[in-house]
Amino acid sequence: MIKKDLFDNESPVFMGSKREINNCSIGIFGVNYDGTCSFKPGARFGPDSIRKVSQCLETYCPKLKKDLEDINYVDLGSLNINSLESSNVINKVKLATNYLLKKNLTPLILGGEHSITRGVIEALIEKYPNLILVQLDAHADLRASYMGNKHSHACTMKRCLEILPEKKILQIGIRSGTKEEFKFMIDNNQLINFRTGENGKEFSKALSPYKNYPIYLTIDLDWFDPSLLSGTGTPEPGGFFWNDFEVILEKLKTFDIVGSDIVELSPEIDGSDVSSVVAAKVLRSLIMTVNNMQYNVYTSKVEK
Repeated sequence: MIKKDLFDNESPVFMGSKREINNCSIGIFGVNYDGTCSFKPGARFGPDSIRKVSQCLETYCPKLKKDLEDINYVDLGSLNINSLESSNVINKVKLATNYLLKKNLTPLILGGEHSITRGVIEALIEKYPNLILVQLDAHADLRASYMGNKHSHACTMKRCLEILPEKKILQIGIRSGTKEEFKFMIDNNQLINFRTGENGKEFSKALSPYKNYPIYLTIDLDWFDPSLLSGTGTPEPGGFFWNDFEVILEKLKTFDIVGSDIVELSPEIDGSDVSSVVAAKVLRSLIMTVNNMQYNVYTSKVEK
C-alpha cells in the first residue's frame, strides 16, 4: 500500500503507471515545490504537467527499442508538502526516497526545483555509499549560499558534494556560473567537455573509472536549449537538443543508474506544452533505461 501521509495519489498518473506498488521495480513521485526560485516561478506545476501531457506519447521508443507496456512502474503521486521551508521539503524528499528504497523501487523524481536533489542523495548514500552523481544542467549550482539560503536551487550541487562520500560529480553542459564555480569545476576535473552534435567521447572517458559504481542522474531541464524547451525558470542560450540527450543515455545505459530526477520545468511559461512534452519524453526514456540495468548488490564496504 502507498503511504497516504507522504503522497497525494488521487491525481492523474504518468502514462501507463500503476497505482499500487505490487510487482513494480520503479517508483515515481512528484515534488510540487519552487520556494527558492531566483527568476521565474512555476516549477511547482511541473509534475502534474508532465503527467497530463504524457498521454500524447506512444508507449514504444524506436531508439531504445523498448515499450512501457513491458515495464511495471508505479506513480505514487506528489509529496504532501505542509511547509514551504526548503530544509523541511528536502527532508520530506529524503523520507519519501527512503520509502521507495525499502519497497525495492528505483526512484524517479519529478520537480519542482533543483534543491530537492539533496534529499534524494541523502537517502541513496545510505544504501549506495560509493554513489556518483551525473548532472545535466546549464548552471553549476555550486554556490555556498544564494539570497541568504544555503538550500537554494543555486546551491544544490554544493550541498550534495558535502555529503557524497566519493565527492564525485560529473557536470555536463554547464554554461553559466560564477568565476569561482568554474575554477572549482575545472580544478576538480568535474566539468565534462560536451558540445551539441558530438558523440560523447569525453563523457565516456570520464565515466570509465566508475563502471562498477552506482550512478544518480540529475536532469535540470534548462540543460536543453531554450529554442527546444522554453518552459523553465532560468533559461540559458547555447544548450542542447534531443539527439544530444540520446547520446548521454547511450553512454549511461551499461552503467548502474540507481535513481534520477527531472527538475525545473515551469510549464506555464510555455503555452504550447512543448516543454512539458519534452520532459515527459525524458521520463519515458529514463523508465526504459533504468529498467535495462542489471543491478549489483552494494554494501557499506564496496570492492573497488
